[in-house]
Amino acid sequence: MTSKETIEAYFRSLKSKNGWEAYLAENMAFTSLTSPVRRVAGRAAYLEATKKFYGAIAAVDVKSMMVEGNRVCALTHYQLQPPGGAEFDCHVAEVFEVGDGKIHSLDIYFDTAPFPK
Repeated sequence: MTSKETIEAYFRSLKSKNGWEAYLAENMAFTSLTSPVRRVAGRAAYLEATKKFYGAIAAVDVKSMMVEGNRVCALTHYQLQPPGGAEFDCHVAEVFEVGDGKIHSLDIYFDTAPFPK
């Protein structure tokens, strides 16, 4: 499976809310490049740190994707619906490093202003 195919499959699984976690490598590294920068090491720690975000996804759409070898940049649009809160939009640049059909690193860039405080 190519890097592009891996990320396309990840987003298909994310849209269907079924099995997306299987695309995460056990030793994955995650960096949120917002302020302050946040880093998480390991699949289990990533899932714990992002469970509110993933639980709030009402819809996701990949607007564009750029691939260079094992690196993929996806420009995405999420509709988020937090429990008891109003739905809002979030546009994200996601930079993946992929190998053997798994995501080994994910760096994200987005505006935190729309997120509830």
